Amino acid sequence: MAGTGKAAEHGILFKGADAIEAASRLTHIVFDKTGTLTRGEPSVTDVVAADGWSEGWVLRLGAAAEVNSEHPLGEAVVRAARGRGLAVDEPEAFSAIPGHGVEARVSGRMVLLGNRRLMRDRGVDVSALIAQAERLEEDGKTVMFVAVDGRAGGLIAVADTLKEHSAEAVHILHRLGLRVVMITGDNRRTAEAIARQVGIDRVLAEVLQQDKALEVKGMQMRGMRV
Repeated sequence: MAGTGKAAEHGILFKGADAIEAASRLTHIVFDKTGTLTRGEPSVTDVVAADGWSEGWVLRLGAAAEVNSEHPLGEAVVRAARGRGLAVDEPEAFSAIPGHGVEARVSGRMVLLGNRRLMRDRGVDVSALIAQAERLEEDGKTVMFVAVDGRAGGLIAVADTLKEHSAEAVHILHRLGLRVVMITGDNRRTAEAIARQVGIDRVLAEVLQQDKALEVKGMQMRGMRV
């Protein structure tokens, strides 16, 4: 009862006394990244256009594809386009592809905005943009590719900032003898860059939202108390 009351003062809720007792035997803590270790308020840092395109056109089409999205990355793209004074059109059609990106019809053109996997699945060649994408990812930025009518148009890089106390929290957990894991849908390079800043022991990257619980169950089946 004392533990439950003290935890509630700090906004921590336990299912019951058995959960508190189980917590004393934990070996691993798993964090999500966006909005947990980071602020979840990303902003656009870079726009790169492929040959034959302009940065403004890439950002404008990317924003139009995302204008109906509720994902923080999509909102960042729309905010950046409007901040540059670009007109953001309403798409004629829109569909979210969980864990991959979005697809939309904008002014009669089919626009894809998403990760490598989405581009690969739709047969879009982004090889000319890969070197730039990898450099941005190594700086901890999330890269989204833009394709128009099946051709690579460019990429948009977005960065999120760490919460003020994330590194300190991980350090305290290490002092308690716990291993700290981060699970994210982000690209591995981006995820590992963030993990280095915080001191994370292990990174599970490119995990789809619906598969995150399965990753935790897998750890538990291997004898870890998570």
